[in-house]
Amino acid sequence: MSDNRLINACKKHREIIAYIICGAATTLVSLVTYYLFAKFIFDVNNAFELQITNVLSWIISVAFAFVTNRIFVFKSKASPLKECVKFYIARIGTLLIDMLLMYLFVTICKFDDMIVKTIVQVVVIVLNYVFGKLLVFKGEN
Repeated sequence: MSDNRLINACKKHREIIAYIICGAATTLVSLVTYYLFAKFIFDVNNAFELQITNVLSWIISVAFAFVTNRIFVFKSKASPLKECVKFYIARIGTLLIDMLLMYLFVTICKFDDMIVKTIVQVVVIVLNYVFGKLLVFKGEN
């Protein structure tokens, strides 16, 4: 592929590329905060503490994701407060999916929490892009 074709392809798919980069960074924030809480503060063998760990890592990663999605992915100029509310509502949906899958595979099936968390993050990343594109930043970027 020539340099011009590569540059044109990057420009054409800028939003997806930016989302992948920001999504990877958000996933890293989520996994690192989850790991730190799980390693040093909470007992993930306790179902309640597992969910606390998961929710705290979610809150931190969603705040990071909102800023990066708004600025770098969708380049939105709309009302930040309105978008923030829609963003958090959409993310609550994927949080519930995340919590359900963590409960099912870690608490019920007794799979390794870090492996499950990593796999669940892939599902969450895809759903978050779809919700961000169709519900939060639609037509306002």
